[in-house]
Amino acid sequence: MPTKIAANAWIDPRAQIDEGVEIGPLCVIGAGARIAAGTRLINSVTIMGRVDIGRDNVIYPGSVIGGEPQDISYSGAETLVEIGDGNLIREGVTINRASEKEDGITRVGNHNFLMASAHVAHDCKLGDHIIIANGTLLGGHVHVADRASISGGVAVHHYTTIGSFSFIGGLSRVLHDVPPYMLCEGSPARPRCINIVALKRNNFTSEDINCLAEAHRLIYRSKVGVQAAQDVLSSSGKISPAVANLFDFIEGQTEGRHGRGRDGKKRAAAA
Repeated sequence: MPTKIAANAWIDPRAQIDEGVEIGPLCVIGAGARIAAGTRLINSVTIMGRVDIGRDNVIYPGSVIGGEPQDISYSGAETLVEIGDGNLIREGVTINRASEKEDGITRVGNHNFLMASAHVAHDCKLGDHIIIANGTLLGGHVHVADRASISGGVAVHHYTTIGSFSFIGGLSRVLHDVPPYMLCEGSPARPRCINIVALKRNNFTSEDINCLAEAHRLIYRSKVGVQAAQDVLSSSGKISPAVANLFDFIEGQTEGRHGRGRDGKKRAAAA
């Protein structure tokens, strides 16, 4: 497939554009951009600073990728946005470059769907097959694991971790880590039940689902405590790999402040 570049697009001659890229009208591509084959910028897309974009992505009008981090401590370091393959980035999405507080990379993995006006702040790390709906805001240093789904109008506090196969309901205020496999919603968001739709769609067994449902009941409804819940589930043979992963996540969460495990580790490292 040949490269297609609209006559009124502006591309810095130092940008690296592979064969087979399509760049539509009124796009602005800065010197630090690298765009791999098969990626399409529909029109009016802005790429700023160091941005590596993989193959077969589609980026819609009004998106701005690679803007400086909205962090008052940022002092101009040459940080990076990395975007993998096969992502769909809809109208008005913003993805900011990293600060210098972690590894200097804001990362979006593969086959994610970011809907209109979503915001991915500096130092965020997104895995694969994630859905983020319209108007959702990820604060700085948020990590989102594979196959998580976030509904519209959600605000996620910085340094929050969102577990795999979880779902966050619309208009939620997420102040705490979101455990894997859970459906969370509210202000602040709390685990309400297991995310049974995602579990079934991703071929979790009936045994896995039943074990996770019992873990949720013990931890979040009966509130017997994590150790007691582990003892009950162990005695009944319900510690599946998924349940073990859930307990590991919760254990890590308790190491942090305000229910954010990585926030605690960040503070300990800074001490």
